[in-house]
Amino acid sequence: MAPLPDGFSYAEWNATYNALSFGIAAMGSATIFFWLQLPNVTKNYRTALTITGIVTLIATYHYIRIFNSWSEAFTVASKDGGDYTVQLTGAPFNDGYRYVDWLLTVPLLLIELILVMKLPQAETVSLSWKLGLASALMVALGYPGEIQEDLSVRWFWWCLSMIPFCYVVFTLAVGLAEATSKQPSPAAASLASAARYLTVLSWCTYPFVYMVKSVGLAGPAATMYDQVGYSLADVLAKAVFGVLIWAIAAEKSAVEESGKVLPKAHPYV
Repeated sequence: MAPLPDGFSYAEWNATYNALSFGIAAMGSATIFFWLQLPNVTKNYRTALTITGIVTLIATYHYIRIFNSWSEAFTVASKDGGDYTVQLTGAPFNDGYRYVDWLLTVPLLLIELILVMKLPQAETVSLSWKLGLASALMVALGYPGEIQEDLSVRWFWWCLSMIPFCYVVFTLAVGLAEATSKQPSPAAASLASAARYLTVLSWCTYPFVYMVKSVGLAGPAATMYDQVGYSLADVLAKAVFGVLIWAIAAEKSAVEESGKVLPKAHPYV
């Protein structure tokens, strides 16, 4: 965990402060919404929606910890009515919470998508293990580079983490295309496709944010871009993605209850 650079402007400190605050609000409210919706979907999709809420709950906790750590790392004051000045307190800013969060939530995000698509049992188990382990490996390989100042070391770990990243993205974009087309209604298929591509789109922002410091940008600006970029990507990948999971579950529940499709028992739902 490298020390924070000195010289933050009030605008840079405030942008990060507000991005982290936005992350707490988005994740917390999403958790409440998802769990309140559980009675409104059939039993087949409650596990997926429960996991969706668990993901945003874990994210809410870690964003609170990151926010508190950020606040404790600085003192912000205005003397004699002048502009605000930002000074480091010497307390460490623990950004490791973000990687702990990803290690827990990223595999769960993929599993909730697989569950809500209601694939055959063997395919559900196989994909859950493959995508879950690949995504956890991706996060684990990214962290050693994130805490390095040496650009060559950062690029080394970035390249390694991109191997499981590309596998997961390919599976989402191509491997699940056939399963998407077999959803019980055009609306469900469209929503499942949107969830897949939203995941791919939001995930593609992470490597670029990671590269901010790898291309030589340093100091307070690089830290701000890191924190704001990751926070916005997290909200897309968890809260907004979760809304799509809920929409898929609601649509498929409505189709099943209308008798258009007979629900099939699923031991993992």
